[in-house]
Amino acid sequence: MERKLILASLFVSSLLYANETTKLDEITVSANKMEENIKDVPQSISVITEEDIEQKSIKNISDVIKEVPNMNINNIGFSSFRGLNFSAFTSNNPVVIYLDGIPYSTNYDYNPSLANVEQIEVLRGPQGTIYGKDAIGGVVNIKTKTPTNQWKGNIQAEYGNDNTFNTKLNTSGAIMDNKLFAGINGSYYHTDGWMKNRYQGVKEDINEKNDRKVAGFLLWKPTENLSAKLTGADNHEKNYNDDSIAINKSKSLNSISRNDVKNINSEIPSIREMKVKAQSLNIAYDWEKVKFESTTTNKKSDYYNDQDGAIANDFVRYITSTDSKMITQEFKLSSKNQDIKWITGLYFDKEDLDITTGMESPAMVFKVPSEQTSKTYAAFGQTMIPLGDSFELTLGGRYQKIKKEIDSRAGMFMPILGQLLDHPYKDEKTWNAFLPKAALTYKINDNLSTYISFSKGYMPGGFNTGATFGGTTENMFEPQKSTNYEVGAKYIGNSFALNATIFRMEIEDIHVFKYVSPIEPVTSNAKKAHSQGIEIDGTYFITDNLSISGAVGLIQAKYDNYDNGNRKFDGEKIENTPKYTANLGISYLADTGIYGKVDLNAIGKNSFFDGEGNGSMLEADGAIITNAKVGYKVGDFDIYAFAKNLTNEDYVTTYLSSSSSDYWVRLNEPRRFGIGAIYKF
Repeated sequence: MERKLILASLFVSSLLYANETTKLDEITVSANKMEENIKDVPQSISVITEEDIEQKSIKNISDVIKEVPNMNINNIGFSSFRGLNFSAFTSNNPVVIYLDGIPYSTNYDYNPSLANVEQIEVLRGPQGTIYGKDAIGGVVNIKTKTPTNQWKGNIQAEYGNDNTFNTKLNTSGAIMDNKLFAGINGSYYHTDGWMKNRYQGVKEDINEKNDRKVAGFLLWKPTENLSAKLTGADNHEKNYNDDSIAINKSKSLNSISRNDVKNINSEIPSIREMKVKAQSLNIAYDWEKVKFESTTTNKKSDYYNDQDGAIANDFVRYITSTDSKMITQEFKLSSKNQDIKWITGLYFDKEDLDITTGMESPAMVFKVPSEQTSKTYAAFGQTMIPLGDSFELTLGGRYQKIKKEIDSRAGMFMPILGQLLDHPYKDEKTWNAFLPKAALTYKINDNLSTYISFSKGYMPGGFNTGATFGGTTENMFEPQKSTNYEVGAKYIGNSFALNATIFRMEIEDIHVFKYVSPIEPVTSNAKKAHSQGIEIDGTYFITDNLSISGAVGLIQAKYDNYDNGNRKFDGEKIENTPKYTANLGISYLADTGIYGKVDLNAIGKNSFFDGEGNGSMLEADGAIITNAKVGYKVGDFDIYAFAKNLTNEDYVTTYLSSSSSDYWVRLNEPRRFGIGAIYKF
């Protein structure tokens, strides 16, 4: 790893002596919640444009994450980045999604609509100073399109193998010119899936998927200075399996293929359903030197998962239901037209969670219903101070207070023996934290800038929602904290753009997930861990129409001090963190006529925690996935053919040990191919 970091340092050093050339069109981002040129922002950022979304057939957040170095996501919305993983009993991912100010961070709502997107900014590294308590790994900031007086939009339809179809509609424009605007968008996705259930009397398409999303907005601009935007979204995803596959323990992890499980026998019709209803109201007022914004959001999420057990004909089902109600309020002031840029604000959120986990069979019923409440209060500020013509200093901080409460009661009943377990658990805890940030940017010339940054990351602690014994000591876990160092360089020329980043992260009380009994999973803390690596991404325009782009992330992520009670894991790899991720794309784009694109996405070997016995780390192979698209544009029409995972590679994305003779895995998506059309108006 040290050799890799040395090579990365030499690479960055070579950038410092690059020749100055004419600038590309400026790339504007809102990473600091204000419009800035990407070169002026002292952090690593991946930008995905509307054209990228269209040409790469990006349909969901999983497709977005595959474009970002060192970022990974599995089939059901558990993300990881730079050694930071999904936290099971906070239900939070280390990378938070923001769409029109509405946060999406949990596995049951981690898939907002991309039907009306102008640009996606993936802010890599902790963003807690401005974006809040959960953004320990980063933020996916989704910017929707700004409407104009003229009504515009597009209609898209695709059809592919396994009876897969995807449709999308988006339109917006003025109801009253320059005063009142409106827009609506929607999408619908369906596939029969690649697995078949051969158990008689049960649904054959066992992993059928349906995903419907609808959203709309009203934008009122009574004056040039005042605007109010009301946004609403209604998403409903219904799958008939969570893609879990039971594999006999006699079979090794790297010998699994889809052929092993294409035909299965499951006696219980499984279902996984997610519903999200969200609204946001943004009110903004501009003065000459200052801008005020108020963002209010309300979101209700319902998640239900009913899955067949691993053993055939035992009629055992595992059930999880989660109902979440969350409101957020943010007030912020930011500078305009000032040499010293700054932003400051106040934030509040409240979330009520009703969670029930359990197992049912003819012989036993086990359930743990729990009610949780979480409240957050925060004040934040950040300033960017020019130091002469070449340097800029960024200083920021966020102080936050988080209070959580839980009230749960575990019960187990057997018809023959009666009540076997009745364990109540009540607890509450308040955490206070300060999250500082400091960075120094050096602009070498109009095309090249470098930066060095320091920041603190934070993910809240919580309680084990499936507690069957004990109290605070056994069932409360502490917040996960990180100290982050980053050095980077950004070059934007006439036909060439390149970003390079070296990072080091020290992690304390990292959240880890394990089973203390066959029916009780818990989250606890590993005392210390670290991750370090490099990330490089860039684009080169060979001609006006022909371009090549790529990204690579290399990482070393290990536990430094972790004893799970059975054995020590010091020096072992952090689970769910591939050794590398990479992508390479070659595009020929044209306004009319033929166009085409080929993309390669690679993922390295990954580690998974095996909770059986004393516990160990299992290593799974990665793969290289090939995607392709070719089309023809004429007038307002775009007709194309596409293929994803062209060579039908398979690799394990998720592993979970079991007390039975099987373990559970999930595989990546199989080959998808089809045709599609877009009409723009």
